[in-house]
Amino acid sequence: MDVTASLSNLIDGFGTALTPTNLLFAALGVVLGTAIGVLPGIGPAMAVALLLPVTYGLDPTAAFIMFAGIYYGGMFGGSTTSILLNTPGESASVVTAIEGYPLARRGKAPQALAAAAIGNFIGGLIGTVALVLLAPIVASLAVDIGAPDYFAVMVLAFVAVTSVLGKSRVRGFASLLIGLSIGLIGLDQMTGQARLTFGSLHLSDGVDVVIVAVGLFAVGEALWVAAHLRQKPEKPLTTGQPWLGKDDVRRTWKPWLRGPVIGFPFGAIPAGGAEIPTFLSYVTERRLAKRKDEFGKGAIEGVAGPESTASASAAGTLTTMLTLGLPTTAVTAVMLAAFQQYGIQPGPLLFDHESELVWALVASLFVGLVLLLVINLPLAPVWAKLLRIPRPYLYAGILFFAAVGAYSVGGQAIDLVLLFAIGVIGFVMRRFGLPVLPAIIGVILGPAAELQMRRALQISNGDLIGLVNSPMAVTVYVAVTLILAWPLLRRLLPTGRDREKAGSSST
Repeated sequence: MDVTASLSNLIDGFGTALTPTNLLFAALGVVLGTAIGVLPGIGPAMAVALLLPVTYGLDPTAAFIMFAGIYYGGMFGGSTTSILLNTPGESASVVTAIEGYPLARRGKAPQALAAAAIGNFIGGLIGTVALVLLAPIVASLAVDIGAPDYFAVMVLAFVAVTSVLGKSRVRGFASLLIGLSIGLIGLDQMTGQARLTFGSLHLSDGVDVVIVAVGLFAVGEALWVAAHLRQKPEKPLTTGQPWLGKDDVRRTWKPWLRGPVIGFPFGAIPAGGAEIPTFLSYVTERRLAKRKDEFGKGAIEGVAGPESTASASAAGTLTTMLTLGLPTTAVTAVMLAAFQQYGIQPGPLLFDHESELVWALVASLFVGLVLLLVINLPLAPVWAKLLRIPRPYLYAGILFFAAVGAYSVGGQAIDLVLLFAIGVIGFVMRRFGLPVLPAIIGVILGPAAELQMRRALQISNGDLIGLVNSPMAVTVYVAVTLILAWPLLRRLLPTGRDREKAGSSST
């Protein structure tokens, strides 16, 4: 299918998506997705799953338009609690908390929320345009990527995030080890052997990443705040001026545009959705920023880049789901089940057999992005007023919603015990200066990295050369080596002062 045919079909799709009924479903999806994304631990995947039975009587086109709105709305809603409460609504917004929450504490919550909203819009817009133009090409590339490449990319994510966060690499790798250990809990995916379950059947399924993320961030933060409330008086929080100033725009427009370059390809390949690219976007912005000293204390680039990346990644995951029938995130997995509910099988023939539905869905993504911006950007100062709530009441509410989110994952009381236990681990990590993000990385990517490594070794009959037998894997490992060796290389390379001394001595 050439570009002209794609654009022609897209115009027809807008004709379907902009009917009053479908427009109403798009707006409903955006509002529901944002509202549910704001609740800690309840992400867009759960929203789509809960609404799936409700859509039995709906026209398929209307149902998928609403699901797409929930997807994009949930991506933004998760960033809202990351910024305001240091509590990611879902795993793709984990990175946003690193800089967004310190910005909110400095009285710049509206700016952070505006940077996130505009980043979501720009990333989603560019990603959806890429979906229209590049879907066939990306699908063919995704088929050729093998287990060694997946494993190499995940190793890059491990090394990159532990090398740039915190003041000590040792603490970064210690945090990663904690996450990898939690990720090992459950049944071995290839042998069925129980690991670290301590005889509990409930732990055989592992610890859900939602419980880990909410426990380390929300519960850990609440315990930390409770431990320090009496030690220092609470300062009234200001919400600052709404919208972005000239300096903010100057610092964010490049991260907004860089985000889709990282996010869309990673979303399109079956490597786990938005988690890896948002981490890599954060690392990239930290390396390229002129004000590196602000990172960790509230750098707006660290919000703009990852949010744009996450939104573009969402478009990438839809590309793979629609063209290959391969879901790479929980949301697209639920949407795949919804397609099957209507007797539709996503794949290479979907664009031929269900052309009207697919192009209406793609057009609704553009409509949903505009609605997302129109609805949420004016609400940034309103959301920021959450920070004025007295902290004891605020964190009591966070713990309540965290407990609801954790309990809704499996519907068992042991999930609440796990939530509190992981929250205590998060509190201890804060006490000893261990960054939280590498632990989340370990939990999310650890099991997948292990599975891809073992697949690669099986293909090569246990020969380690099987991990580096592709050009992409070799390229990634070269990047990993450079990241690890950079501190040593920086010491060996002459600095500006050394060159000045050398110049003065020669004269």
